[in-house]
Amino acid sequence: MPKITLTTFLLLFLISGTFAQKINADYRLNIKKASSAIIIDGVLDEKAWEDADVATDFFMITPMDTSFAQVRTDVRMSYDQEHLYLIVVNYHALPGPYMVESLRRDFSFGKNDNFLLFMDPFDDQTNGFSFGANAAGAQWDGIMSNGGSVDLSWDNKWTSKVTNYDDKWIFEASIPFKSIRYKKGISEWGINFSRLDLKTTEKSGWAPVPRQFPSASLAYTGILAWDNPPPPAGANVSVIPYVLGGVAKDFENDGENVYRREIGMDAKIGLTSSLSLDLTVNPDFSQVEVDRQVTNLDRFELFFPERRQFFLENGDLFANFGYSTIRPFFSRRIGLNVPIQYGARVSGRINKDWRVGAMTMQTAEVEKDALPSQNFTVMSLQRQVGARSNIGAIFVNKQSLRYNPDATEEGKPVYTEFNRNAGLEYNLASSNNLWTGKAMVLQSFAPDNSGNGFVHAANLKYASGNLTWNWQHEYVSESYTAEVGYVPRRGYYKINPSGGYLFFPKSQKILSHGPEIGSTFFWNKDGVKTDNATFLAYNIRWRSQSKLMLWTAYDFVKLQRPFDPTNLGGEQLPTGSEHEWFAWGSEYTSKPQSVLTYAFSTRMGGYYEDGKRYNVTADLGYRFQPYVAIAMAANYNQIELREPWGTTRFWLVGPRIDVTMTNTLFLTTFIQYNEQIKNINLNTRFQWRFAPASDLFLVYTDNYLPEPFNVKNRSLVLKFTYWWNV
Repeated sequence: MPKITLTTFLLLFLISGTFAQKINADYRLNIKKASSAIIIDGVLDEKAWEDADVATDFFMITPMDTSFAQVRTDVRMSYDQEHLYLIVVNYHALPGPYMVESLRRDFSFGKNDNFLLFMDPFDDQTNGFSFGANAAGAQWDGIMSNGGSVDLSWDNKWTSKVTNYDDKWIFEASIPFKSIRYKKGISEWGINFSRLDLKTTEKSGWAPVPRQFPSASLAYTGILAWDNPPPPAGANVSVIPYVLGGVAKDFENDGENVYRREIGMDAKIGLTSSLSLDLTVNPDFSQVEVDRQVTNLDRFELFFPERRQFFLENGDLFANFGYSTIRPFFSRRIGLNVPIQYGARVSGRINKDWRVGAMTMQTAEVEKDALPSQNFTVMSLQRQVGARSNIGAIFVNKQSLRYNPDATEEGKPVYTEFNRNAGLEYNLASSNNLWTGKAMVLQSFAPDNSGNGFVHAANLKYASGNLTWNWQHEYVSESYTAEVGYVPRRGYYKINPSGGYLFFPKSQKILSHGPEIGSTFFWNKDGVKTDNATFLAYNIRWRSQSKLMLWTAYDFVKLQRPFDPTNLGGEQLPTGSEHEWFAWGSEYTSKPQSVLTYAFSTRMGGYYEDGKRYNVTADLGYRFQPYVAIAMAANYNQIELREPWGTTRFWLVGPRIDVTMTNTLFLTTFIQYNEQIKNINLNTRFQWRFAPASDLFLVYTDNYLPEPFNVKNRSLVLKFTYWWNV
């Protein structure tokens, strides 16, 4: 195994070294200090804008990437001592109204006429920030990592305004230097602008981006050239207190009303212009939208993303280490049914080449569950190598305070004294983004060496305009443990080759089409094959942006532990039993330009124990733009097995209504009926953003038994937060 690891690291390093030059270095936008005061009103009438340079002549990204855009977009930028300014004139190419979902913040990119700014303040082509708006004025902001991923859960303080005209819409924004991180003294930032116009189905960018990559790809940014280095942010201290009141009741267990009267605080302190300290005391996340329920027919734990604000800025330093099913750190393990007392995090850049992250969180003791107070510490270090690649290291420690070895349940410890993980990884990203990959190793440590284990995994991916292929292999030892991570499966070897090819015909209707194939194999520690999933698909994408996929698949499973194929807690199939089947299906998504949108997927074919499984999902949406969006999602499963299971049917249905009265006043209500777990969930959230990044929330949650529709539990929370710059 060490030979494989070393070979992979050397291969990836040699590949990354073959690409070094910034591709779009010739695309430069000069930014000058504002010659007059700028008012954020969506009107291009200040002298500062007359004097500013203009970025125009955008390049088309889709449907084709070989010509200038048909839709004209003009961008100007300026600054003063405290703010970065942006104004964008988005001209219409065709008559008629713009197309948006609603005024909801952090909208879906592909369903809205929008303009986005992608900003790389270190010009490292890897990390940055994104700001933008749709044509109705809904804001978009996110933190960028991995060369082009945008995490929209990140939220910060800035202002904007959109004004609509017959022939254009204008977006104007003011971004405080305190809201972003950048290197002091740097005079060139990576930058690109993206425009999506749904009437023409055209996506364009100022600096050209190949169509196989998202417009957010930082490998293809141009340069924002400052007349003088951007001013220092100055004393950068923000305090974000909250006050909360609420009541909850457990009807299922005849509980009494439980009242909440809480206060807490977050603080952000800029140690330098690129390194920040985040503090939290008695944090509360009751306003965070509840997880979307899913039908679970998997043998392993499902993954749900982090939504809590404290864990998000520079979160890639901690959360992106490893692969989607091999994460040594998963922040949702912290505060899981346990109150967090306080936490601190230092994250950001030391200089152009080095990034650092250190976090510690303290949870309280929970006597009824015999859980002690616990400390969670994570440290991460990242060093850039080559044009866009990096080497990263991570250390994760979970420590139980006042450990009691006699605390047992059914002869097993209720909790462990500690669990530790240490890892090293190399992330490849060539300068043109054609080659990407990763190679990583992890080692876990636990008391008495019982949880000591080793992990190695690597992948290499190539993506050109037509051809895409990927090779990935993994090894996770049976004793590997990551109590603060997400590793749903242990004790296996895995290989996963996949590839695809796209044809781009000279057609007025079809944009692209082509096949995709992949296969995943698992072996246990004894070298016995336990799983094989092989699929063949054909994808068609129309110029209207509607999509169709047809697929067929073969599955083989040799169970390594008992499993109920319905996941309803019934009879289990025995360890060692073998199952194989064929299945086929389809997926379709309609064009996003219509006010009525829909999507569906189907699956039919075999299942465990020579059974049959049929699945249909459907999503239907209608919008009264820009104020109301109504959506309905439904998932139906029918499983036919021999006795004692027989035929099992269950639904997952979720209607949702988004009412956006303005771009600062939101009401969201959705219901989730999950027949598999026999639960109806109602969640209603009212949000008033009375000032930038400052909110009043009213959240109501109910859970019911479907029959006879009895209340299981109910809660109501009123929360006030205010972002105060000291």
